[in-house]
Amino acid sequence: MHRSLKGRSALALLFACALATGAAAQQAPDAAAPAPAAPCGGDLSAFLDGVKKDAIAAGASAEAADKALAGAEIDPKVLSRDRAQGVFRQTFLEFSQRTVSQARLDIGRQKMKQYADVFARAEQEFGVPAGVITAFWAMETDFGAVQGDFNTRNALVTLSHDCRRPELFRPQLIALIEMVQHGDLDPQTNTGAWAGEIGQVQMLPRDIVAYGMDGDGDGHVRLKQSGPDAILTAAKFIQHLGFERGQPWLQEVTVPDDLPWEKSGLGGTMTAGEWFSLGVKPRDGNTAFANLEGDLVLPQGRLGPAFIAYPNFKIYLEWNKSFIYTTSAAYFATRLSGAPTYQKGTPEQGLSNDQMKQLQTKLDSLGHDVGEIDGILGSGTRVAIQKEQLRLGMPADGWATPALLGAL
Repeated sequence: MHRSLKGRSALALLFACALATGAAAQQAPDAAAPAPAAPCGGDLSAFLDGVKKDAIAAGASAEAADKALAGAEIDPKVLSRDRAQGVFRQTFLEFSQRTVSQARLDIGRQKMKQYADVFARAEQEFGVPAGVITAFWAMETDFGAVQGDFNTRNALVTLSHDCRRPELFRPQLIALIEMVQHGDLDPQTNTGAWAGEIGQVQMLPRDIVAYGMDGDGDGHVRLKQSGPDAILTAAKFIQHLGFERGQPWLQEVTVPDDLPWEKSGLGGTMTAGEWFSLGVKPRDGNTAFANLEGDLVLPQGRLGPAFIAYPNFKIYLEWNKSFIYTTSAAYFATRLSGAPTYQKGTPEQGLSNDQMKQLQTKLDSLGHDVGEIDGILGSGTRVAIQKEQLRLGMPADGWATPALLGAL
């Protein structure tokens, strides 16, 4: 799963880009607002004593706290990874073609067949189709093959003790103690991602405690070892994020040469039917959801792949704030649900990292809020680009091109 921790008060996701694997750090519902400042730093023993007291106050036993924290230590490699989070600069075509591979599609379909009964239960109880769950399962850990090799307890101790964001990680450490008390986790041997995410769908302890499901009937929730547990837990969590039963999430479309491009992008005010009336056409011919809100999504501008994003697409943005990751995951789910390969189109040339920073600097000087000058075509930069494209009389599709950079 996952999201960038930087600047976030909740839900964090990190990429293991070389393996196309996301590591998700997600918060339980009562953590949506920033928590009060948590004690951090100082002597490790004193810090752990404080964690133990907090865990007991939250309902854990002293025995569980002692078992969970015994032998805990700071992991310098976790701090190194936290300080060195990379940025995500691949285009949609680059990332989606690498992650939505034929091999992954084949394995995903095998998994859907292997666990057909579990997926049927997931859809019956939580309204989440098999393809949606399976796509996340693939992108997070390659179906459990790459789950991370950091000791989970030490990772959370390290990030809680560190004074950068203790309010994010201390509650996760306390939730881990609850998992130990339930017998769902061995603190000495459990490994996962460097930010504390666990299992085949990479979830943080608070989410596992809140949404964990025992899918194989062994009385435990063990997302590392159990496919059924991972499938049902993911389904329950996705339902919590707001997934609506029986509704689509993403639909590939073709677009005419002339549209009000400035109305494209996420957060629009049009319905899918209004786009259809302007000449946007679903490739599958299905217009049954024309009455739903529909955003025209153009990951690489009007000449590249085009999609209608329905309200269910929002759950992808809750899972991971990266637009490229979320669009790829949603597209992956459509493929597993029977959709064909998208039409690549012929996108205009994009910008290099240095050129993107130049563009962001110019946009910032013009008064647009693009956030950090980081070379990433994020949502703020896309909105600013559309405004300048419209001002300059260019098609306002939000895609950064050399022509736009030159015009500014």
